[in-house]
Amino acid sequence: MHSRLSRFLRPSIIGVAVVALLAGCTSTADEADTNSTSAENAAFPVSIEHEFGTTTIESAPERVVTLGVTDADIVLALGTVPVGNTGYTFFENGLGPWTDDLVGDQELTLIDSDSTPDLEQVAALEPDLIIGVSAGFDDVVYEQLSDIAPVVARPSGTAAYAVDREEATNIVATAMGQAEKGRELNEETNALIEAAREENPSFAGKTGTVILPYQGKYGAYLPGDARGQFLESLGITLPEAILSRDTGDSFFVDVPAESVADVEGDLLLVLSNDENLDITAENPLFETLNVVQNDAVIVATIEERGAITYNSVLSVPFALDHLVPRFAEALSQKQLN
Repeated sequence: MHSRLSRFLRPSIIGVAVVALLAGCTSTADEADTNSTSAENAAFPVSIEHEFGTTTIESAPERVVTLGVTDADIVLALGTVPVGNTGYTFFENGLGPWTDDLVGDQELTLIDSDSTPDLEQVAALEPDLIIGVSAGFDDVVYEQLSDIAPVVARPSGTAAYAVDREEATNIVATAMGQAEKGRELNEETNALIEAAREENPSFAGKTGTVILPYQGKYGAYLPGDARGQFLESLGITLPEAILSRDTGDSFFVDVPAESVADVEGDLLLVLSNDENLDITAENPLFETLNVVQNDAVIVATIEERGAITYNSVLSVPFALDHLVPRFAEALSQKQLN
């Protein structure tokens, strides 16, 4: 399998693929493009069931608006640049740096909101498909959007913003007439995660927490959240003190300032708007923790924070490329100490 995801792989992993690509020729590429287009057209019409009913897409979409905060990543990975997109506030255009090569110099339009979008703004883009899998709009907004173009929403019974990476990828890929490509993207992403685990066997059995300081306390992300999942996917589990706080009602638990001992472990990943944050300066109690004394505290960059939050087939490779080496270095410092 080959996709733009491979640019995040180390040279030793992609060497064979590069040789194979260089051995190709223009006529082969043209033939592949023709076959791909034919396969996409053959996929339609396609019907997708979701929270608000069933949407039928009659033909391959060309002007796509993505209202899910991470949906644009999937559409881009499938080879289409959305005419309009939303996204988290980490990035000015809603898209992370892992999309730069795919967007190129094509014009982007940032949609004002994913839950209550500006309907006039969306309509002005003249979309032939609106994707809101990782979005928060309700049935009223869905009906309004459906007057503009076919709308694909989150699966029935799924909470807003709670669709997991693989399912979201499969839904969007099916809507785009590229179901097989969606499965390939998921397989490639999972293979990269597995490769990272195999290259870092020392991660297994370690404990770690991802926290966000806010309002004088700390939000610790649980395994049900993308940020908690990232650590778990690498074999790093949450401390029992954090897991015991999980009531199943939220994607994070609050850790009071006086209870920071609950995040004691082998690794601590801090998310903040300040990449130079000194967490011990704002709360001296952190200085009592082994994870601090072992220099195993990592303050994520905005790009790294965005990558594990987006949790897409494009952002996960970026996160692996940037955070895994930092984790390995931090954990090796612990062993030295």
